[in-house]
Amino acid sequence: MPRINATLVLLLAAASVPAAQDWSQWRGPGRTGVAAAFKAPAAWPDRPTLVWKIDAGAGHASPVIASGRVYLHSRVGEQEVVAAYELSSGKPVWRQVYDAPYEMNPAARGHGKGPKSTPVLETGRLFTFGIGGILSAWDASSGRLLWRKDFRREFKATAPDFGVAMSPLVDDELLVVHAGGPDSGALLGLAASTGAVRWAWKGEGPAYASPVVARFAGVPQVVTQSRTHVISVALADGRELWRIPFTTDYDQNIITPLIDGELLIYGGLGRPTTAVKVRQQGGKWTHEAVWANAEIPVYMSTPVIASGHLYGLTHRNRGQFFCVDLKDGRTLWTTRGREAENAAFAVAGDLLLATTTEGELVVAQANPKAFELVKRYTLAESPIWAHPAIAAAGIVIKDAEALGYWRF
Repeated sequence: MPRINATLVLLLAAASVPAAQDWSQWRGPGRTGVAAAFKAPAAWPDRPTLVWKIDAGAGHASPVIASGRVYLHSRVGEQEVVAAYELSSGKPVWRQVYDAPYEMNPAARGHGKGPKSTPVLETGRLFTFGIGGILSAWDASSGRLLWRKDFRREFKATAPDFGVAMSPLVDDELLVVHAGGPDSGALLGLAASTGAVRWAWKGEGPAYASPVVARFAGVPQVVTQSRTHVISVALADGRELWRIPFTTDYDQNIITPLIDGELLIYGGLGRPTTAVKVRQQGGKWTHEAVWANAEIPVYMSTPVIASGHLYGLTHRNRGQFFCVDLKDGRTLWTTRGREAENAAFAVAGDLLLATTTEGELVVAQANPKAFELVKRYTLAESPIWAHPAIAAAGIVIKDAEALGYWRF
């Protein structure tokens, strides 16, 4: 009997832990870009093995992985497509489509009609946020639509100027989205099971950044960039806790906030990348400036943190990789430039993995002393805007129209 009980305990424990290769949301587990489950090869091949590649529709939404499946939100014509595929083979499991006509801002025509928002998987449900503001919940196993909201009755516009780009966040049974448009909007906490509104912060409409959950001074809070601020609201009830004024040209606040202990790192187009300490003193929230680095402004590419250093891509000089010391903000190195218009980063142990709009996968050591290239692979003939999904021994990439799985 003791053996049986021990076995049951182990099985139940395993069932409660996400699969080792799950990459179930924007920037992976914790929304930090850290790929703890990735196993680097003993020797990097001259070229990784393409396991499969399929036509999957347009858009820059990132694929997500859970329980041996890949999920993708894309567009075909005037419809948005939500689909599931087997990770091992690329074989379709289910596919749903719905009408989603969208008129692009002329300034964004080069980016297409989306979608740009990455889905999130949680407890057997998949949540998608279309470029025009259609929020949907799906049964991840069957593809059945569970509920839908499109916000047309609530806000004058249902998307910011260049379309919805923020990726929804789930914490326990709370689904967080920043809905609405330039003139009015709200950061919403919704019941994940029904879509019912639990709380709403109506201080400002959305920009293009994706929220994270932080715990400053032990208080759980949602932190994101709105159109003209970095903001924080209480996770429990949506109460505003603090805000920091922050604007970029054309209201293009895009970068996902980074949290490292008390440290908050944020940035944007043409602005210094900045770190502040967030504290609560005497019942009031304060944000103390730690450093600001004008040498490495970031536009669309959110950096990653590895062993006390910040690695990313600045849009200066047509794209430079960089490394910054988190303690004081000193630039430790930059590459020469012309790397790419944009890059999506992940950290895997002591490695950096970056996909770029040059169609490349760049593998480098997370080395604060110098840029140390390991391998540079061309994996697509079109720009890769969507962030990759990292599996245990490979990477799932969405380029302009195709979805593919590469193994090392």
